[in-house]
Parts: sequence; C-alpha cells; structure tokens
Amino acid sequence: MTGIEFGDPIKPFAAIWLHATGFNAMTYQSLLAPLGLRARIGALDMRGHGRTTIPTKGGLSSWNRYRDDVIEFLEKEAPQGVVLGGHSMGGCVALLVAGKRPDLVKGLVLADPVILARKTYFWNHVFPPYNWLFARNKMASRAKKRRAEFGSFREALSSYNGRGAFQSWREPFLADYLLDGIDRVDTGPQDAENQRWALTCTPAWEAKTFGAQRHAPWAALKKVRQKKIPIVIMRPNRDSVISGKVRAQIIQQNPSLMMRGIRGTSHFLPMEAPYEIRDQLSAFIARLVERFTLEEDAPVERGLRQRRRRAG
Repeated sequence: MTGIEFGDPIKPFAAIWLHATGFNAMTYQSLLAPLGLRARIGALDMRGHGRTTIPTKGGLSSWNRYRDDVIEFLEKEAPQGVVLGGHSMGGCVALLVAGKRPDLVKGLVLADPVILARKTYFWNHVFPPYNWLFARNKMASRAKKRRAEFGSFREALSSYNGRGAFQSWREPFLADYLLDGIDRVDTGPQDAENQRWALTCTPAWEAKTFGAQRHAPWAALKKVRQKKIPIVIMRPNRDSVISGKVRAQIIQQNPSLMMRGIRGTSHFLPMEAPYEIRDQLSAFIARLVERFTLEEDAPVERGLRQRRRRAG
C-alpha cells in the first residue's frame, strides 16, 4: 500500500485521507500539504488505485475490502487513532472503518460520501443477483468505456483538461491526479517518439468498484452514533450522491452529526472548494488530536511541502 505524507515523520499521524473511486492520494496533495505545517498528515492509495500494488484479482462485491486494507494500515501505523477523512467512495470507506474499528477513529470528515438509500443495500444483501444489475449502472458503464492509454503525459492532461467531470477543478488537482493516475508502460527509451501511458486504476477495476455495493454504511453510522465519534458530512448543493431523502434520514437518525452544505460546489467539492475541506480537517485535528479549544486554535498556514512514502 502506498501513499503520501506531510509533516514531521517522528510525530504520530493526526489524520489520514482516502480518495474517491478512480483517483489516488496525490490528487489531494495541494489540499492536504499545508496541514503538514502543524501535524503529520497522510493519504493512501487504495487497492487498485495509484501506486498501490495489492492484488485486484477476482470479483469485488463490496467496499469492505478497502475498509479492511485501511484498518490494517491504521493498526500498524496509527494505532493511537486518527481523524479519518475521505471523498466520495473514500468517505464511505472511512465511515465503514469507524463502524468496524471505532477505537482507530477520533473523528470523521467526509466530503460527499457515497451513502445510498437503504433499499439499495437491502436488495444487494438479500438478493445478490441485484448486485449484478446495480453493476450495470451509468457510472460503471462509463468507467468501462474510459480511455485506458495515452501517448504521453501531456496528451492525457490535454484530453482531460476542461472536459467532463474535470471542468470545475481548480489547479493543480488535475495535474496532481495524473502524477499517480497514469504510468508509462512501454519499454522504449525515455525520449522515444512513440510511448504508452496507462491508467493506474484500470477502467475494469473502476467499474467493479462502482458496482460493489454490498457493504453497510447505515450500520456504520449507527455505531458512530453509539460511540459518539464526531462526524461532519460536507455536501455540495448540486449533483450530490446523497439524495435529499437520504440527507433527511441521516440528519434525523444522527442528531449530533453535522451536515454542512457547501454552496457553488458539485460532487467534486474538494477540487472546487479545497479550503472548506482543509479548514474542517484542521478544526478536527485541533480539537480531537491536539486538544486545543476553539479560542486556542490558529489559522492554517499555506504551503506545498510533501513527502512520499511506502506503507507496508
């Protein structure tokens, strides 16, 4: 399992960030790097993503496999517990980790986590063939059709820039995504005219991930409520994966949960409003890890120092 980290490596981890489906840890480095000026922060490449080389053979029926990978990392690298954050699929996986191992999670900062209607998970559990039908959803179908190879890094950057889901991204998120999102796979010389660059998260694995919905985020939410783990969900005001009905149910059943609406954002809110996510992570680190009061907490400084590491 690979990832990136910021801050003093002698300190224990204060927070760990988990990426969305198809992305990688490096995608969020400009969001997380300034936090390294006050604490040790990490982000992971999950199975089948980025530079992580954990096997992806076989099927994928749920995100519990991602959950267990993260738990194994935390047991080895952060047994004292951390603030766990994540975007989209990463947000849901963070929630699942807290549901299974609440002792490893001090707080949750989730950016539009994938929490679907209860009936979706019900049918996936009691009638497994429904999982095959769900795998045929639009997201999975689009993922399978993604272009898997490019002639150069610059060609990949040009093909994505300002198009589709990347239209609203601030700089340098797209370039950072591609740093670990594609890799050269040919064996020619470095300056060869003809090159092959491939996505590190294959379209097939991305599609499997979208279709693998036999986990239980609602049960995890219940455990988080019982253990009184502080949690904030940051939801965009358009194109959220959390429907209005699901939002209402989450708030009703978890009265201590904070649901923050972020104006002018879509599902890609970390790329559109990175300061909102960073400030929330900073506040959780200050109160839950550093034990600062609101009056003692200082503003987050901004910088882009980073350190890459291999975990495990």
